[in-house]
Amino acid sequence: MRPTPIHIMLADDDEDDRLFFKEAFEEVKIKYKISTFNDGEQLMEHLYDASNPLPDIIFLDLNMPRKSGIECLKEIRNNERLQKISVAIYSTSSSEQDIEDTFVSGANVYIKKPNDFNMLKKILSDVVHINWQYITDGLNKDSFILSL
Repeated sequence: MRPTPIHIMLADDDEDDRLFFKEAFEEVKIKYKISTFNDGEQLMEHLYDASNPLPDIIFLDLNMPRKSGIECLKEIRNNERLQKISVAIYSTSSSEQDIEDTFVSGANVYIKKPNDFNMLKKILSDVVHINWQYITDGLNKDSFILSL
């Protein structure tokens, strides 16, 4: 277990999904701190403010108003201060095009939002525990889509 809490950010415009995500993390056995944002624009404003600490991982919904997840991902990967942050796409979409676009744009992992609470807990636990391998091993298309 990490000695310091893992800092997680979630950008998702669906309030129920944000709540579901936070509740699932309450049952995952790690120390954590979660910051949530209602859309991509709020997330990026927060990340660009150098006085705010950077997260260990960002979970991005793809379809958000004002600024989409793919727009955020591209900005993160093109910003020297932000580009090393791990990014998990967290979406209801299972579109091959969305998966390909996010892979090419530099996401570390793609997660299709599960409807089942226990599946969500397992996926979130897996992501925070295996997340670091993606940083050191580079992107691997075979392990890009996380599913149960």
